[in-house]
Amino acid sequence: MTLKELREHRQYPEQTKSDASRAAYERDYSRLIHSPTFRRLQGKSQVFGAGTGDYYRTRLTHSLEVAQIAREAARSLSRSYPEVMPEAAENAGLIIDPEVVECAAIAHDFGHPPFGHKGEEVLQGILEKLIDSKAEQIISSLPYTPTPLEAAGIREEMRQKYEHFEGNAHNFRLIMYLEKRENVNGLNLSDAVLLGINKYPFPGLVNPKGMYRHEWEYISHIREAWGIPEGHKTLEAQLMDLCDDIAYSAHDLEDGIKAGKIEVHEHFLRDSYLNKLIVQKIMTLEDEVWKGWTEDRIYPKVEAVLGEFLRVWNEKMPTCEFDYSRTRREVKAYWVSLFVGSLGVIDGDGWKKVTFVKDGAEDEDMLRTVSVLKSFAWVTMIRDLRVQRLQKRSEWIIKRLWDAFLDPVASKAIIPSDWLQRYEADQKRARPIWTWEHMVIDYIAGMTDAFAEKIYNELYGLKVGSIYDLD
Repeated sequence: MTLKELREHRQYPEQTKSDASRAAYERDYSRLIHSPTFRRLQGKSQVFGAGTGDYYRTRLTHSLEVAQIAREAARSLSRSYPEVMPEAAENAGLIIDPEVVECAAIAHDFGHPPFGHKGEEVLQGILEKLIDSKAEQIISSLPYTPTPLEAAGIREEMRQKYEHFEGNAHNFRLIMYLEKRENVNGLNLSDAVLLGINKYPFPGLVNPKGMYRHEWEYISHIREAWGIPEGHKTLEAQLMDLCDDIAYSAHDLEDGIKAGKIEVHEHFLRDSYLNKLIVQKIMTLEDEVWKGWTEDRIYPKVEAVLGEFLRVWNEKMPTCEFDYSRTRREVKAYWVSLFVGSLGVIDGDGWKKVTFVKDGAEDEDMLRTVSVLKSFAWVTMIRDLRVQRLQKRSEWIIKRLWDAFLDPVASKAIIPSDWLQRYEADQKRARPIWTWEHMVIDYIAGMTDAFAEKIYNELYGLKVGSIYDLD
């Protein structure tokens, strides 16, 4: 197969003849933006709860912004690095096509559950607890006391059965199984777009951010067919991931300033307590760019980045006629432009790398700058008192929904019939994808913030809407 054929290949043959008149990635883009999952992003939290205000970003607006940044960055890199063009690339994974990167960016947050990262954390905790509970039941039922090795084997068996929950893994569950198209499960996207979305190219049993077994079978097959080295991502996936970080570091700060959680002046940005919180956050990151760095080394970098943020703000204020709103937008645009303008392609260990480049080498200082700004946003907003209260409430909602749906007999009357039909059909397969418990997890994970709260209120009697409201 040619590189073009490899990239445009789909898991299932196309059924609709009219589709043949459109380019492969145009079809992918249409399927993504017309999908129910894409529409649901408007009801999922970015930082502040969806519906908090008409200004703040949701997962939908964030995804559109990442897609725009990624498309323009891809075009720029294609001009500067002709070796990533389809006609010059030596591998299907070493091409940067703006349409593919845009599709990947549109879909990169499809798998986020309700209530942002807190929802992801709660669902993963639920499954961890389930696995421990099931393993304990088996161990305690044995007529003898198993050795530590035998007990570990039982736990591993339960882990393989129930897997895990992770937003990126759920992303592929949605686009490759839960979405519906004609007579196949999933959106049947081209292989290039699937690998462009794949930020964590590992099975979930190897890496906690990795994929579920069912979807990994096909993704690993494509990777093998393309000849992608183990653990490496396509250039398009790398670019999409970096553009997501760029959007986080600039856009979330803009929301924080608008909300009054971030004050742009000397006393706030040079506050030693705030800087220490940012340093502590960075110390928790599993990020290669900080490897070997101690708190004493990180602190001056945090001070320098926040000092630069203040300098840019003060520089933009007069040109924006001291209009706070205009300044906020111009400062955001400055950082996005700086980061995108620093992107480049370098040689790595047997594979190419999209990263920030300076003088022909990776600009690790710029990577740390993005990391500091992301951590700054997290410390000032996620740790905010009201955001924490919202997250505590969301934790209760998700756990109570899980409790309500867990019993496969009692809960069948309160789970939509199409989900029950999909579950029954799945159980007839030679190798079922779902356990009942993971089906429930997938059902909850697909909800918007408002829908999760609505079902919670109906089940637990706080506020009941009309029975004619459609689920």
